[in-house]
Amino acid sequence: MSPLENGTVIGDDGLARPAWAASDPLLRAYYDHEWGMPVRDEQGLYERISLEAFQAGLSWVTILRKREAFRKAFLDFHPESVAAFTDADVQRLMLDAGIVRNRLKIQAAITNAKATIALREEGGLVDFVWSFQPTSTPEPRTIADIPTTSVESIALSKALRKKGFAFVGPTTMYALMEAVGIVDTHLLHSHRRGSSGVWSLPSHATEPTAPVHRSV
Repeated sequence: MSPLENGTVIGDDGLARPAWAASDPLLRAYYDHEWGMPVRDEQGLYERISLEAFQAGLSWVTILRKREAFRKAFLDFHPESVAAFTDADVQRLMLDAGIVRNRLKIQAAITNAKATIALREEGGLVDFVWSFQPTSTPEPRTIADIPTTSVESIALSKALRKKGFAFVGPTTMYALMEAVGIVDTHLLHSHRRGSSGVWSLPSHATEPTAPVHRSV
């Protein structure tokens, strides 16, 4: 693999990827086929919020390697199922070596399942989260140009907390927004830039129609 000045790495297939996605085959597949693609279903978005929370303080590859174990432990992240978890379930999960055994994060997943269900009365989790899509997306030329928070991720974090969600800090929410296509932080000349269909390339040439931003 050959590193470039912009912070990406050329793989054996001749394609440039950020360093975090260049070496591990699991991360590479995730980057090439999933990261940045739109997630617009409640269960899928709840899963992503849960996994981003479990990732806090850890590497993303740790979460990916445990993803199937997480899905088994949390019943495929079906909100009603997780919302019904009891203290006995928390104890069961604390003994499950297949997942990240952090009591606060486990309890947050249960709390967030309940909050997800409650949000259905206001249009649902998907519309709520996607309403924080900005009117433009970053146009990074180097890895150093990619932000870790934004005005929108800060607002989304505050809004979710008001709705009863936990472990949804601004940095975690920006990572979520990147992962589910709300923003496109692929480098301008990346082969993945614009692959989500949410943003055009370059983004300033044809601005997408963004949802109305919620007040917080």
